[in-house]
Amino acid sequence: MSSGLLDAPPSSDPGAPKRRRRWLRWTIAIAVTVILLVVGVAVGVTAKLNGNLKRAEVTKEDLGETRPPKVATSAMNVLIVGSDQRDGKNARYGHRIAGERTDTIMLAHVSSKRDNAMVISFPRDSLVQLPACRATGGLPGQQPHLGMINESFNSGGIACTWKTIEALTHIRIDHFVKVDFTGFKSMVNAVGGVEVCLPGPVNDKKALLHLPAGRQTLNGEQALGYVRARYSLGDGSDIGRIQRQQMFIASMLKKVMSGATLTDPNKLFGFLDAGTKSVTVDDDLSIGVMKDLATSLQGLNAGEIRFITTPWHYSLSQPGRVEWVQPQAGRLFQIVARDQRVQGVKGGQAKVGRTKIQIELRNGTYRGGLGTQVAAFLEQRGYHISKIGDSATKPLAKTALLYGPNGETRVPTLTNDLLAATPRLVAGARTNHLVLVIGNDWKGLKPQRADDTEALKGFDATHDTCAT
Repeated sequence: MSSGLLDAPPSSDPGAPKRRRRWLRWTIAIAVTVILLVVGVAVGVTAKLNGNLKRAEVTKEDLGETRPPKVATSAMNVLIVGSDQRDGKNARYGHRIAGERTDTIMLAHVSSKRDNAMVISFPRDSLVQLPACRATGGLPGQQPHLGMINESFNSGGIACTWKTIEALTHIRIDHFVKVDFTGFKSMVNAVGGVEVCLPGPVNDKKALLHLPAGRQTLNGEQALGYVRARYSLGDGSDIGRIQRQQMFIASMLKKVMSGATLTDPNKLFGFLDAGTKSVTVDDDLSIGVMKDLATSLQGLNAGEIRFITTPWHYSLSQPGRVEWVQPQAGRLFQIVARDQRVQGVKGGQAKVGRTKIQIELRNGTYRGGLGTQVAAFLEQRGYHISKIGDSATKPLAKTALLYGPNGETRVPTLTNDLLAATPRLVAGARTNHLVLVIGNDWKGLKPQRADDTEALKGFDATHDTCAT
C-alpha cells in the first residue's frame, strides 16, 4: 500500500521548476536590493553626519614638543568645552562680547576596556599656571603666567586650552569637542527634553528662565537657562553651576542610554543629526571613530559613568578665584592618566558619600553672608547646596542639623565634617535632604585630612536629583 507520500506520482506541471527558479531569483534580487538600500542609507547617513561636523585644526606645533606620554594607549581622553560666544544665533544670551570664552571645561575619559568612563570638570575660575601658546587664527597667543584657566581659549583658541589642560594634568588628550549655546538646545530637543528637579521656583531674567518647583522635563531653551543660571539656583557660585551641569548631563545620558532613544531610528538619527550639527571637532575625530567608540561602549551602563569636579578651595590671595587642592587633584589626574578606577581610592569612606548629599542652609545669626561662606566650605568637600536662606527666627544659640527618616543615613557623613551641630529628627519630613541651621556657636568644619579622597569619587549617571 502507498501512503501517498513516498509513492506520489511525478508532477504533471512542467513549468513548476522554472517558476521555482524564477521565485528564487526574485528572492535573491529582492534581498540584494534591500541590503544595497540599507548600505546606501547607512553610507548616506554617515556622509550627512560627517558633513554636519565643523572642524578646527590642532597641530603638533600648537601643542608643543613636551606633551604627556600616552600611558594607556587604547583609553580615550576627550576635551569638551562649552562656548559662550554671543553673536549670531547666540546674541540673545547676554551682552555681545568680542571673541569666545569657555563657559564649561570638561575632560571625558573612556577606559581601555570600555567598561567605565569619567567626566572631570575644571572650575572656570581656577587660578592656575598657564603655559605659552603661539598666536594663531588672529588670536594673540599666550605668555606663561598665573591666571584663570578659561583665559587660554580667548588667547589661543581650542589648541591653547588643549595645551593648558595637558600641562596642568599631565593627561594626554586625544580629541576635542566644542559645543555652543544653540547646539546644546538642539540636542536636548532631539531626545524629547531632559528631566530635572528644582527645590523651588526659578525666575531668572538673565538666564531667560522661569520654572516652577519640582520634577519636570525641560526643553532645549529651558535647559540652556538651567545649566547657565548662576545666581538664581543653589548658592550662586560657579561650583554650584558645575554640579548642576554635571547632574543635567547625567540625566541626559540616562535618557539616551535607556533604550527609548537607541531603539527608535528616528529619535536616534535626530539626536545624532542635532549633535553633529552642534559641535566643532578636531580633524581626527571622524564619524567612523565615533561609531567605533559607540559600538565598543554598548555594554556600558549609566552606573559606570562618574562625574567629578577637580578638588578645589577658594584662593586666599585672589578672592573669588579657586585653587586646586593637592595632593588630591594630582592623585585624580594620575588615576585618569593610568586608566585606573576611582572606586579603588581609599580614604574618606562613609555610608553615603558627600557628593550624594544635598543640603539646605539657613543662617540663624546676624552675621551677613555666613550662609554663603559655609556653602563654599561644604562644596569644597563635595556636598551639593540646594538652597541658602535665613531661619524663621534669629538669633539662634545652637547650630542644628535637621533631617527626616529618609535622610538619617546621611547624617553621620555631615556631622563627621562639622565641629559642632546637634542632629534633630523631623519625623514628618519626606525628603532625604539635610537642613543645616547655623547658630551663634558655629565653629566651622574640621580640618580635612591629606588622605581624604572622598571628593575624587564624584557621582555616577544614575544619580537622581529628585530622589526623596
